[in-house]
Amino acid sequence: MWKKMSCAVLALSLLLSAAGPAVWAKEEKPQQVDLAPNAQSAVLMDADSGEIIVNKNMDTKLPPASITKIMTMLLIMEAVDSGKIKMTDKVSTSEYAASMGGSQIFLEPGEEMSVEEMLKGIAMASGNDASVAMAEKLAGSEENFVAMMNERAKQLGMNNTHFSNCNGLPTENHYTSARDIAIMSRELLKHTGITKFTGSYQDHLRKDSAKPFWLVNTNKLVRFYSGADGLKTGYTSEAKFCLSATAARDGFRVIAVVLGEPNTKTRNAEVTKLFDYAFAQYSNFPIFKAGDALGELKISKGDVASVPLTATRSYSILMKKGESKEGIRHELQLNQDLKPPIAKGQPIGKIVVYKNNEVLTEYPIESPADVKKAGWWTLMKRSARSLFGGE
Repeated sequence: MWKKMSCAVLALSLLLSAAGPAVWAKEEKPQQVDLAPNAQSAVLMDADSGEIIVNKNMDTKLPPASITKIMTMLLIMEAVDSGKIKMTDKVSTSEYAASMGGSQIFLEPGEEMSVEEMLKGIAMASGNDASVAMAEKLAGSEENFVAMMNERAKQLGMNNTHFSNCNGLPTENHYTSARDIAIMSRELLKHTGITKFTGSYQDHLRKDSAKPFWLVNTNKLVRFYSGADGLKTGYTSEAKFCLSATAARDGFRVIAVVLGEPNTKTRNAEVTKLFDYAFAQYSNFPIFKAGDALGELKISKGDVASVPLTATRSYSILMKKGESKEGIRHELQLNQDLKPPIAKGQPIGKIVVYKNNEVLTEYPIESPADVKKAGWWTLMKRSARSLFGGE
């Protein structure tokens, strides 16, 4: 089917002749380098391609503590970006949300804060109360929100995860793995606005009130490691000290996850070693930047004749430093049997990255818009324009 690609697609691949990253990447061959000897589990991932660089027991099911809130923040950001809620919307605190113990921003029953303020309280102060307040805002109850969390985890392929609450407080049947945490961290980072919260070291809530609340980020790496701008810490006596961290240098972003560390000093030191290893040994080969044109999808009987395809994020290939880039190319391969209606987000093809004739990785391409079936009048006008040389 792919051999029947149009000349336009072939021309595009020759013009761009670079390599594009993929979600259906080649078989992972992570390095067996124990850079986190004190962690029960660890993983180092290239954020662009999702390729695993270092693996230590990455699929072991463990309690994640407040790293749970990465999924909570993901659902919040998805709701904001889809227009379901706005950052300025007010969120009221229920008696139940205000009753949460552990890390909190000390919300009072009936107190209102904006979505942005609640998100700040979750990202920086790990507010259990703010997490529940947002869960109730989005789903009506924490129970409904947890169901959304588990459904989203399933969609992302987080096969060793089950959530029982939205904040990570100790409870039964609440677990995940280092790999799954990296997967949801990578998904959260697709919402570029999140690092405004996770990357800030200090800020205030209720700044102009009689009871201002000073926020200091629980992730000290955002202050002390160059390029670090997130994501989330966690601690309970059962989970011990956990961290999902991210850092970027020269357009190369990595995610490091450690679970079950004995203390914060060791946790931060071992994540630092993982970051240092990634930036010393690897780089990325950029294919597309967010906003770059990929080509266009032509639909002969759609209500629109074509849909422009644009990169929604940066795409790159993970490479060892010093590795030859010669022979790297990519092709945009669009499904040839697409017929309207086509739903926004529907798979329509893929970008395939090669080195010479070997497939390195593939990225799925989804429709950026809904395409309805054209009516007879639209088709007739289109045929007339074609017949008389119109566009």
